[in-house]
Amino acid sequence: MSQSNIQSEFQNTLNAAMELDKNDTLKHYRKRFLIPQHEGKDVVYFTGNSLGLQPRTTLSYLQQELNDWAEFGVEGHFLAKNPWLSYHELLTDKMAKIVGALPKETVMMNQLTVNLHLLLVSFYRPTKTRFKILCEAKAFPSDQYALQSQIKFHGHSTEEALIEVAPREGEYHIREEDIFAAIEKNKDSLALIMIGGVNYFTGQVFDMKAITQAGHKAGAVVGFDLAHGAGNIKLQLHDWNVDFAAWCSYKYLNSGPGSVAGAFVHEKHLSNLDLPLFAGWWGHDKKTRFLMDSTFVPMQTAERWQMSNAPIFSMAACRASLDIFDEVGMDALIEKSQKLLAYLEFIVNDLSSQKKDCLQIITPKENRGCQLSIVAHGYGKKLYNALIENGVVPDWREPNVIRCAAIPLYNSFEDMYRFGEILKRLL
Repeated sequence: MSQSNIQSEFQNTLNAAMELDKNDTLKHYRKRFLIPQHEGKDVVYFTGNSLGLQPRTTLSYLQQELNDWAEFGVEGHFLAKNPWLSYHELLTDKMAKIVGALPKETVMMNQLTVNLHLLLVSFYRPTKTRFKILCEAKAFPSDQYALQSQIKFHGHSTEEALIEVAPREGEYHIREEDIFAAIEKNKDSLALIMIGGVNYFTGQVFDMKAITQAGHKAGAVVGFDLAHGAGNIKLQLHDWNVDFAAWCSYKYLNSGPGSVAGAFVHEKHLSNLDLPLFAGWWGHDKKTRFLMDSTFVPMQTAERWQMSNAPIFSMAACRASLDIFDEVGMDALIEKSQKLLAYLEFIVNDLSSQKKDCLQIITPKENRGCQLSIVAHGYGKKLYNALIENGVVPDWREPNVIRCAAIPLYNSFEDMYRFGEILKRLL
């Protein structure tokens, strides 16, 4: 069903929102998360795109590992209920489903930008003639810092080597034909394309399959930062032939602040044992790892990029969330997400029409996940502060953009209505 057909069914009333919740087949999952309180009521939590809420089961998953640490000490690596030696493997299959990968292409390790740097060691291999990197303008700053530092590390200047594709004058999101034009223009000097699969500012979802095809045609390696994609949109990294990707797990994947990140390397690269990388002992062949030989024997899975043993406590929190994702499935989550965001869009547009078009949605209607980015014309951060004071927790980006993430696991249609009513009072 198209977004316009969905929205024709909507009404901006509490009864209509409650009826939508009544018919929501995933509504009971809201009770499986701990929602912050404001004056005795659940807040309208719209920042799952920055930090997801805590599953109620997280505490028991963590407690299990604390108990095993207390009981077994170092022997917990072998005797724990979930032995720590192989703990990361408990996450692999479920994470692979979420990003559309083969299990051997997927690993949970480190933090997002650390993983990007480790992958860039392998996949950004500039030559005298092919050395440029293409990314989106105003990518998340950490991505920009990583790319800039990699370029400088290899002896190039960012001015000559970094190509940034920007929105056109007066527009907010990037036209994909401009990305393809930039690839074609630089096809003889392009070494790497690395784009945020979902733009953190606007919520625009890029056509990663088409970008990968265009990049490969130009002779470039293609990778994606999926911090705002994993757990949010339908991903098919293996089928799209993406070379590499990395993501965090504390946003849509609800794994807790600073929790373990993920990485993907396409299977076509896994048999290439000459691929350069920064090695650590957890990337060594697990069958001989503890023989402590001085010669590195790389694993022929994405685990090769591991450097150190697993951070068990953050992985336990991640596992609590991934078990919920595995139970629900991405298709069901995306179906609800689309309807939830369409209702939020309807509420915002209805409110804007009453308030002389002071609100402008800048997230593309046909290319989006859970996030709606809204420009509040004529308003500053005082509006954001007032929303917080009234029990709404959105995200703010200067100078006047409110980011709202409508998360299908724990947001309700009544949340969308309440947000509209509170915002109406504040404008």
